Formats: sequence, C-alpha cells, structure tokens
Amino acid sequence: VLTNVLSNAIKYSPQGGKISLELSENNEMLIINISDEGMGIEKEEIDKIFDPFYRAISPDSVKGSGLGLAIVKNYIELHHGKIKVKSTPNVGSTFTVILPNYYKN
Repeated sequence: VLTNVLSNAIKYSPQGGKISLELSENNEMLIINISDEGMGIEKEEIDKIFDPFYRAISPDSVKGSGLGLAIVKNYIELHHGKIKVKSTPNVGSTFTVILPNYYKN
C-alpha cells in the first residue's frame, strides 16, 4: 500500500517537489498521510481513481495500468480500513490511509 501511494506521489510530482509521509495513532486507528506537490486530481475524478484500469488525466510521460490504486483500496478494505483523498489541481494531493490499530495498549 505505502509503496504504491509513495510511488504515485513521486511519479506525479515535479522534479524537486516535496513529498511527505506522516504517521499518527490513537487507541483505535493508525493514520498515514502521504502528501505531494504534484499535478493534483480534478474533483470529478477523485471517486473514479480507485476503479480498476481508470487513469486520471495525466501527461503521456506518466506510465501505468490504472490498477495500483484499485489494489491499494482493496487491501485497505480487507484490513477494515479506508482511504481518503484531498487534491487540488496544480497544487498537490494528500492520500490518507486509516487502519484499525491492532497493536493498541
């Protein structure tokens, strides 16, 4: 999951763009935020990016099959979690992965 989301952040960010990964937890959940300063995703495409083979509008130089985020969402849901996306075109995106904290005290 993390490899795919981080890989996308790198692929869709300009050379030298900032990418961050933040991890937080509470007694119930692990929360992972991955943010980039990439090209962003149009609002009407956010719900579609998790569909198999769907690729948001992107430059021809960015290769992919459109399966990565569908697989990511499936894995997260198998672990009773969820994934959220906030994005602004030409500013960047933040993907938030929320998973149950099975290792709580």
